Amino acid sequence: MRVFTRYVLVGLVTNGSGYLVFLLLTWLNVNPKIAMSALYFVGAFLGYWGNRQFTFLYQGGVLSSSARYCIAHILGYGLNLSMLIFFSDVLGYAYQWVQLVAIFIVALFLFLMSKFFVFPNIKQSLG
Repeated sequence: MRVFTRYVLVGLVTNGSGYLVFLLLTWLNVNPKIAMSALYFVGAFLGYWGNRQFTFLYQGGVLSSSARYCIAHILGYGLNLSMLIFFSDVLGYAYQWVQLVAIFIVALFLFLMSKFFVFPNIKQSLG
């Protein structure tokens, strides 16, 4: 459970501040999908080091883990963008709420991808 707790701490800092900037940008009439896209990649870049060093205590190579991290985040971005398009554009839900829910769904997806694909550690317990 320690790994997940550390992941939540890193996520609260990166996603919490990113969501506030998302709300500000959309309040300033930036398209929600453009705002999410810009902030997603900034958050992903910052999250790599926090998750590599603090969350997963990963000792493997930077090049291989960063390549896997990019793959995981491209998939996570696609999930997030799809949720915004479907739930906001198609079904008409408020983009602010859709993005808030998407943060949690994508975070859980990325935790599993990070734990088992990006920063694998066979000595590490499931917690």
